[in-house]
Amino acid sequence: MKESTVYNCTIIELDKHHHEKGNISVVENNETIPFGVQRTYYLYDIPGGESRGGHAHKELQQLIIAASGSFSVTVDDGNVKRTFLLNRPYQGLLIVPGIWRELYDFSSGSVCLVLASHKYEEADYIRSYEEFLEYKRI
Repeated sequence: MKESTVYNCTIIELDKHHHEKGNISVVENNETIPFGVQRTYYLYDIPGGESRGGHAHKELQQLIIAASGSFSVTVDDGNVKRTFLLNRPYQGLLIVPGIWRELYDFSSGSVCLVLASHKYEEADYIRSYEEFLEYKRI
């Protein structure tokens, strides 16, 4: 999705069901999020000062959730950048294809949960920022 912009990336409020024994939030394929989840992974024990991401995807969509703690995500479409602070487990950042992303400023003990629309496929990644800019121009 070469024509996508950072304005296609948005915070999605997940249903939050409060109970005296704890809260639950639910994500349902093609309802809560605009894709079916094919892969789920999480990042944790990230050393202070480290960042993750630093790539874009040609087809993959993601919902990124701060399951615990907090971190920042900067999205970049080659022209405009936006930064989101994720710090609530009932909110997720939808990232559409064709967007460069950087995750950083992880709090101690944070857990980043990622729901992805596709299984891992190396050919879908753009790992060089220069290649990303060229991809967006074509």
